[in-house]
Amino acid sequence: SPTGEMHLGNAQTALLAWLHAREHGGRFVLRIEDLDPTRARAGMEEVAILDLRWLGLDWDEGPDVGGPFAPYRQSERSATYQDLLARLPTYPCSCSRTDVRTASAAPHEGQAATRYPGTCRLAPTRLDRPCAWRIVVPDGLFVVEDLVLGRLCDDVSHSSGDFVVRRADGAWAYNLAVVADDAAMQVTHVIRGEDLAPSALRQAVIYGLAGFRPPIFAHAPLRRDYQGQRLAKRGGAPSLAALRCGGADPTEVVAQLAGNLGWTVAARATPTDLIGQAGPYLARLRAARAERIGR
Repeated sequence: SPTGEMHLGNAQTALLAWLHAREHGGRFVLRIEDLDPTRARAGMEEVAILDLRWLGLDWDEGPDVGGPFAPYRQSERSATYQDLLARLPTYPCSCSRTDVRTASAAPHEGQAATRYPGTCRLAPTRLDRPCAWRIVVPDGLFVVEDLVLGRLCDDVSHSSGDFVVRRADGAWAYNLAVVADDAAMQVTHVIRGEDLAPSALRQAVIYGLAGFRPPIFAHAPLRRDYQGQRLAKRGGAPSLAALRCGGADPTEVVAQLAGNLGWTVAARATPTDLIGQAGPYLARLRAARAERIGR
């Protein structure tokens, strides 16, 4: 996502995804998720590509190398998202965030306070406002297979209700866009940060309603600072670009990333040196989680 310079947390997740693809003989895809024009920053795509190549990562498909499922920028894939939207049960919604919060002020027992109550299912309540589009979420459990978290299940209609798939300003929602792209690009595995795990079940709704086969997920732990807070672009986390331009040795950075994952490596390492580590690492995370749950 070209919303700022990449930091070590982004690099750690990218390294895991790259290793997983290489260990399984897969293809590694670089996709630029620039859906939100208000947050995307000029030049950040180019900086990210420089950073990833500096670390020693490469990709088989992407905006700079092409591939069979181009384009690889989400800002250029609106027709794909429109096609998917037309296949889904949706309705226009004129509710503002304040309206949703007010309607959810006294949620039913067991329901999240942000659950959308379906106010506009029959018709938009405010015709003087631009409308977002919400998906009609059916009752019942949706399931996601995760290499780290195990099998995730949720009745999304109960926990969050009908959710937005296209915003009132016309921007496509992340959940719809990534489902459309992963299906079109034949993505089989998605390795990403654990902060995105809640999104997977909403994406499972779209996969199910569209008749797509969902990928296997691995939501890996985030890199955190000394206070236990996750690294974030908006929080001013040290950037890869600053390390690169400051003359840092990329093999030392890769070794540091591996050390943060608990791997024993030399003081310098390339991504290729680490092939074979990702699979066992993800399996250990899953086993440790299962043991905690068992207790």
